Amino acid sequence: MRIDKAIESSMAMSDATWARHANPWSFWTRVPLLMALTLAIWSRVWIGWWCLVPVAALLIWTFINPRAFAPPPHLDDWASRAVLGERYWLARKDEPIPAHHARAAMVLSTLSGLSLIPAVYGLWMLDPWAAFLGAALASAFKLWFCDRMAWLTADMAGQPLPTRAQQT
Repeated sequence: MRIDKAIESSMAMSDATWARHANPWSFWTRVPLLMALTLAIWSRVWIGWWCLVPVAALLIWTFINPRAFAPPPHLDDWASRAVLGERYWLARKDEPIPAHHARAAMVLSTLSGLSLIPAVYGLWMLDPWAAFLGAALASAFKLWFCDRMAWLTADMAGQPLPTRAQQT
C-alpha cells in the first residue's frame, strides 16, 4: 500500500469528509499543525509527561479537522483547489494525471518526508535548530505540494472528481 493511501485510510476520508475538507478554513487550520506538534513534543523539556496533553489534543484535531467545517459554497479558492488536487493525486493509478504533475508531486512529497528526519532527530536529541528547521522545511514543501495540487486541479478541469469508490 502506498503511504499516501495509508494516511488517507487512517483518516477515514469519505466523499462527504473530502467535501468538508475542501473548505478553506479546514485547509488553513491544518497548516500550522506540524509546527504546533513539534512545539508540543518539545514542551516535554518544560512540562515533562504533561506534554502528552497538547500532543493528544493536536492529534485529535488532526482527525476532526476535515469534518469540522461545512462544505464550501464554491471551490474556486486556492485552498479548495489544493484539496481537490489531492483527490486527483490519490486516484492517479485509476485516473492518470499529467506526468509533470506526478513527478513534481513525488519530489515534493519526498522532500517533505526527508525534512522530517532532522525534525525527529532534533526532538530526540533536544536540538531546537534541527527540530524546528526540519518542521518548517517539511511544512514549506507540503505547501509547495499543495500549490502543485491546485495547479493539477486547474489542469484536470473538465475531468470528474474521483469518488471514494474510484480510489479504493
